[in-house]
Amino acid sequence: MKNSIKLFGLIFILFPLFSFSQNFLSGGKVTGNTQIDAQLYTEDNKLGITDSSMNYKKFGMNGFANIRYSNGNFNAGMRFEGYLNPMNGFDPRYEGVGVPYWFASYKLEFLEVTAGHFYEQFGSGLILRSWEEWTLGFDNNIYGLNVKITPYKGITLKGLVGIQRYFWEPYKIDDRGIVRGLDGDFYLNDIIPGIEESKMKITLGGSFVSRYEKAIAKGFTRDSTYYEVINDDTINYLNRKTYEYDLPVNVGAWAGRMNLAWGGFNFYAEYAEKGNDPNATNNFIYKKGQALYSTISYSTKGFGVFLSAKWIDNMHYKSKRTEAGNPPMLDINYLPAISKEHQYSLATMYPYATKPNGEFGIQGEIIYTIPKKSKVGGKYGTTLTLNYSLANSINKEQIAPDVPLDSTGTDGYKATFFSMGDIPYYRDFSFKFERKINKKIKIKAAYYRQLYNLHVIEDDIFDKDFYVLANIGVIDFTYKFSRKHSLRAEVQGLWTKDDGSDVFAIAGKDLKIKKEDGDWVALLLEYNISPHWFFSVQDEYNYGNPANDMQVHYYNVSFGFTQKTNRISLRYGRQREGLLCVGGVCRYVPASTGLTLTITSSF
Repeated sequence: MKNSIKLFGLIFILFPLFSFSQNFLSGGKVTGNTQIDAQLYTEDNKLGITDSSMNYKKFGMNGFANIRYSNGNFNAGMRFEGYLNPMNGFDPRYEGVGVPYWFASYKLEFLEVTAGHFYEQFGSGLILRSWEEWTLGFDNNIYGLNVKITPYKGITLKGLVGIQRYFWEPYKIDDRGIVRGLDGDFYLNDIIPGIEESKMKITLGGSFVSRYEKAIAKGFTRDSTYYEVINDDTINYLNRKTYEYDLPVNVGAWAGRMNLAWGGFNFYAEYAEKGNDPNATNNFIYKKGQALYSTISYSTKGFGVFLSAKWIDNMHYKSKRTEAGNPPMLDINYLPAISKEHQYSLATMYPYATKPNGEFGIQGEIIYTIPKKSKVGGKYGTTLTLNYSLANSINKEQIAPDVPLDSTGTDGYKATFFSMGDIPYYRDFSFKFERKINKKIKIKAAYYRQLYNLHVIEDDIFDKDFYVLANIGVIDFTYKFSRKHSLRAEVQGLWTKDDGSDVFAIAGKDLKIKKEDGDWVALLLEYNISPHWFFSVQDEYNYGNPANDMQVHYYNVSFGFTQKTNRISLRYGRQREGLLCVGGVCRYVPASTGLTLTITSSF
C-alpha cells in the first residue's frame, strides 16, 4: 500500500512537470553550428621540422559544437570544445575536452537576465568587451550574471558580475579577479519630447567597470625581463631584480561616449580612464590609463569617406595582474585596431598589433564608384578605394631626471594628452581598383606600401630603429565560363628594401630599413563550380630571402565541397611562420607542413 501511495505521489508530481515540458519543448527551436579543424603534420627538412624537433607533434585537432534552444522569451545554449592536441600556434593549456560555455536567459517586459557564460560589450570596448575569435584561440567569456533593463523608452541599462574564462582552469580567488560593470545607453530622440522626428539622432552612453583581485602580499618577488643590445641584430634577455609592491585590490575604469547621426553623416567619440593598475604588461607602474577613440563617416550613393583616430596610454586591463601572453588572455577591455585588415596574403605578412602601453593612430579611407555607363566607369562602373593608416608612439616624459621611463614601482612617465611621439610603429597606404569588364570578366588591382617597426610590434622593444619597408602589388582576375563555372587567378609580389645603407625619411626622422625576409611572389589559381565545389593551387615563394637556404616555396593544394550549410575542405602544403591578426589582436603561427581538414556545419 505504501509503495502504491509513493508511486501515485511520484506520478502526481512528475505528470504536470512532464506535461509542462512537453508544451514548452513543442514551441521551441533548436539551432547550432559546429567546426572541426584537424592537421596532420609531416617532416619538412627545408623548414627545419624533423621528428627530433623539441615541440614536434604528428597531429592536432581543434573543434567545437554550439547548440542553442529558444522558445519565446527563453533562450539557452552551450558550446562543447575539444583540443586533442591543440594545433600548432595554439596555447597548449587548451588541451582537453569540455563545456567552457553555457547559458540560460529570460526576457520579461523590461527585464532580461542571463545566467552562466555570456559575451558583452560596453561602447566600443575601451573598458569592457568579452568576445571569442576561434582562429586566434581567444575566448574571454564571462561566467556570472548579466542583467539588462529598459525602464523607459530610449534607455537601456546593463549590469554584470562574473569571472573570465582562463583555458580550463576552475575559479580560485587567488587565481584571477572578479569583473563588475555598469553601462547605460540613452537615445535622446526617444527620451526628450519634441525631437522624435528630428533628422539629427543623438545617443549618449556611459560605463563603469571594476576589477577585484586579491592583493599580493608585500615582498612579492617577480623576475623582470630586461634586454641588452649586443649588436644591431642580437638581443640578450636577462632576468634580474626583485621588487616589493603595494598593489590595489580594486581597479576601476570609466568611459563616456556619444553618437551623432544625420543623413549620411555619423560621428562617434568615446573617452575612457582607468585607475592605477600595476601589472606584468606595464612593468608594474602606478600611472593611470587614458584612451580616446573617435570615428566620423559620410556615405551616399557611390561615395563614402571614413576617418578614425585613437590615442592609448597605459590601457592594459586584465583580470589577472601577472598575466602576459600572445594572444593576450584575461583581457577585460578591447582597443579597436586603427589599421585596415587586408584580404591578400602578402599584404597581411606584416600586420599591426595594437600597443596598449602607448599608441597614437589615425586611419582614413575613401571609396568612390565611377558611375556605370560612363566613359571612365564603363558599362558596370568602377570602384576605387584609397586607405591610409598611421600608428606612432605617444610623447612620454620622465617623472624625474634620475628616474628612467617605465621604472617599476613608480608612476612610470608623464604623457601629454593626444600627443604623438617620434617612434613610428606602422604605416599602411593602399589603393585598390575594381572593375567588371563584361559579364564574363572581372578584374581587381591593388598596391600597398607598408612600414613595419619590427622590434616594437613583435618584441615590444622601443629603443631600436629597425623597420621593414614593403611594396606590394596584386592583380586579381576572374573569368566566368558559365553561370556555374569560373576561374580566378591571383598574382602578388612583395618587395623590400636592402639591408644597411638604405634610409627612409619619415616624420623628420631617418629610419634604418631592414630587408628582413626579402622579396616574395605569390600565385593562386582557383576553380569554382557553383554552388558546391572549389579547387585551388597556390604558391608563395620567398625568392629574395638574404639566406639562400630560406628561399622556400610555400605551396598549397586544396579543394572543398559545400552542400547547403555544410562545408568540407582539405588542404595540403606549407604554412609560413608569422603573426595572424584579427582586429589588432594577434597570435604567433609557427611554420608547418601537412594536411589540414576543416568541416563546418550549421542547422
